[in-house]
Amino acid sequence: MKDKIKWKKRDTIGWLVMVPTLILFAFFVWEPLIENIRLSLHSAVGYEIKEFVGFENYIKVLNNPTFIKAFKNTFSYTLWSLAIGFIVPIILGILISETVHLKGFFRTGIYFPNIVPGLATVWIWSYFFIPGKTGVLNIMLSKIGIDAQAWLTNPKWTIPLIILTMTWKGAGATALIYMANISGISPDLYEAATVDGAGIWKRIRHITIPSIAGIGKTMMILQIISVFQIMYEPMVMTNGGPNGASVSLMMLMYQYAFRDFNFPAAAALSVMICIILVILSGLYMKLTKSSEE
Repeated sequence: MKDKIKWKKRDTIGWLVMVPTLILFAFFVWEPLIENIRLSLHSAVGYEIKEFVGFENYIKVLNNPTFIKAFKNTFSYTLWSLAIGFIVPIILGILISETVHLKGFFRTGIYFPNIVPGLATVWIWSYFFIPGKTGVLNIMLSKIGIDAQAWLTNPKWTIPLIILTMTWKGAGATALIYMANISGISPDLYEAATVDGAGIWKRIRHITIPSIAGIGKTMMILQIISVFQIMYEPMVMTNGGPNGASVSLMMLMYQYAFRDFNFPAAAALSVMICIILVILSGLYMKLTKSSEE
């Protein structure tokens, strides 16, 4: 009986501690989410909801020719981020962990870009990739006899270069997470591998990579969710160009809301993005769970 009373007290105290957080979560997350879904099903003048129109806003968004471009581009951003932005932090984390001297210096160096504000990073790289003879990169290439390149004005290079900019900005912080995970690996495993004659590459392949696979899966899904919501990078660097080659779904949503002042359409597109992310996350979790089993 005493144990039951103690459990009730502990349970009550736990809920009392959680109540403020639950209230804030409901007010800042669930209420705006529900209101956004409600707005997407109505017509509106500005923010003022008028009449129920069902899925009319969703149909208009789907019929917009720019939507198909933005949809394809967003998946292209995601795939390029997995090819570049996901691999680079792993390589950096492993190499620095294997470094014996100046490890602190390298950690500081790779984290430094994270200190720079995101918008400033985008502006810096925009000037770096200016086409023609005035671009920083083209000036450097001209010194070794290479002609000026189009860079961001070339539709084939626009998305990879934007992803390269994002990778430069965020790879350091992610690499530190991998390094922290690697530092938790038992030294006995490396010692045993060294005694057995395993070189650095075999140690990385058979010990380091399997040990960071779990955190790698988490970082992958977080990266997919983050990159799928890319907006200000293409907006600042290319304004969605050339000819819509870099426009993303979030950028299209921004245009609906703050260029066309069509808030119901923006709300409908945001709900669609949320559904896509939930589906992708669910598929990823199911696939990784099946592979683990």
